[in-house]
Amino acid sequence: MTARAGEPFDTGRVVAAVEAALSDARLPDAGPVADEGEPETGEWRATRGEGFLLFPLWESAPLTGVYGREWTDAEATAEEHLAAVVRELDRRWGPHRTVTMGPDLLRARPAAEPFRTLLAKDCNGDLALWGPVPAAPGDRWAAVSLNQSDSDAPMTLTALITDRPLPENR
Repeated sequence: MTARAGEPFDTGRVVAAVEAALSDARLPDAGPVADEGEPETGEWRATRGEGFLLFPLWESAPLTGVYGREWTDAEATAEEHLAAVVRELDRRWGPHRTVTMGPDLLRARPAAEPFRTLLAKDCNGDLALWGPVPAAPGDRWAAVSLNQSDSDAPMTLTALITDRPLPENR
C-alpha cells in the first residue's frame, strides 16, 4: 500500500505533484537508498537515493478476488490515467521518450540506480521520460510509469525525478 491509497485520480493533482517534486525535491548527492513512510500508517510515501526521488502518484483499489472483465476494466482505467498524465506532460514539456523496463533489464538485476530501486519497489512499468525539463532547476529529468507487483495488488502510478539522464536500457 502507498500513501495514495483511497485517493481518487485527478490529472491536475498528479501533474502538480510531479511539477512540485521536480522543482522542490531534495535529491541526495550520496548515501544509501531510504524509504519514507506516512508517520501514522507507515505506508510508502517516497524513496530517495543518490540523485533520485521515486514516489507514488495514485493507487487503484486492491484487485484481490477481481477477475475477468472487472480486472480488465480496472487495468484499462489505470492505463487511461497514465495516458492522461503523459498527454498533459507532453503538452507542457514536449514529447517524452520511453525507457523500456523489459525482460533483459529484469533478468540482469542492474547495479545502477535508480533502476535497482525501481525493480526492488516492483516499479517494472516502462518509463515515459522527459528531460532535462526546462522549467526545473539545474538538469532534472522526470518520468512516470504504471506498475503492479502481482495480479492481486493495486496498480500504482509512480513518478521518478532524477538529476541524471537515464540510458535507454539499464
